[in-house]
This record gives sequence, C-alpha cells and structure tokens, in this order.
Amino acid sequence: MNDLRYPIGQFTYKRPITEEMIDTWIQEIEDLPNELTKAIKDLDQKQLDTSYRVGGWTVRQVVHHVVDSHMNSYIRFKLALTEKNPTIKPYKEEKWAELPDSKLPVDVSLVMLESLHKRWVNLLYSLELEDLEKTFNHPETGETKLAAAIGLYAWSSSYSSYNFIKKTTKLVTWRLH
Repeated sequence: MNDLRYPIGQFTYKRPITEEMIDTWIQEIEDLPNELTKAIKDLDQKQLDTSYRVGGWTVRQVVHHVVDSHMNSYIRFKLALTEKNPTIKPYKEEKWAELPDSKLPVDVSLVMLESLHKRWVNLLYSLELEDLEKTFNHPETGETKLAAAIGLYAWSSSYSSYNFIKKTTKLVTWRLH
C-alpha cells in the first residue's frame, strides 16, 4: 500500500458503465449501514478514537464523515434529478470532521445512516437509464454524471466500511495496546 490515505486504493471504474455495474454499486451502497455496523461492533472507545495514520482521522470521525458525505450525495442526486446540471456546494470535510458532533457516539451516525440509505437506495433503484445521464457540476471537479456518482459512492461505502476498518485495524494494532 503506497498511500495510507486510501487503504483500498482510489476510485476508478471502467467505461462504459453498464447496468450490471450500476446494480452492483447500488447493492454496495445498500449494504453499507449493515457492513459498517458489523465492522466496528467489536471496537472499544480507545480503538474508535485511534487514527490509522499520522494526521489521519479516527475511526469515529470516519463513521461520522460517512453520514456527512452520504447526506450531501443524496441531496446532490435530488438536485441533479430536478434541475439541469446544478452547481452543488462543496464542503470542507476536514473541518466538518473537527466539529463537536464528530465526537458523539458512533451509534448516532449509524442510525442516521440506516435511515438515509433506505431513502437514497429507494431513489437509486427508481432511476431510469436517462436519469443516469443527468449531471451535477462540482466547482472543483467539474461535471459528474449520476451513473459515475453511484460508482464513487459505492467505492466510498467500501472504503469506509469493512474493508477500511479491517485494513486500518491491522495498520494500527501496535497503537492500540
């Protein structure tokens, strides 16, 4: 692993995006609340408050970040479905991770994530092929099709769930004792 910021690698996908890819990605998004809950269920408070790399977020911050990120994504999808190529508002993830609510028990965010994903996945499964071509504009990264955004958030789901926790727990074992 060359870059500890991305223990499972950065998001990439093959073009063209197929319906099978979309279905797989939506399933990964749907599975996230359960997978993330399973991944952290045996961690104690010290482990939740441990960073996997110098200068990195704690597991607790990652859990809270997932909800922040996926709430923003859900809104971005709704904007793209109801407006023509809307410019979305980016947010400062690193600053949000330092706000007081990022120190709350992880259960608060896990409950939120479960509810959010029920609505978001319902929306994703309702999309028609032409909806997947709709876009939003990110001021920093440019235009993004909803099809690619589904892939990005499926990767994000994997990154922040079992794969992330499993890989990073191995990396920080020496710090946990």
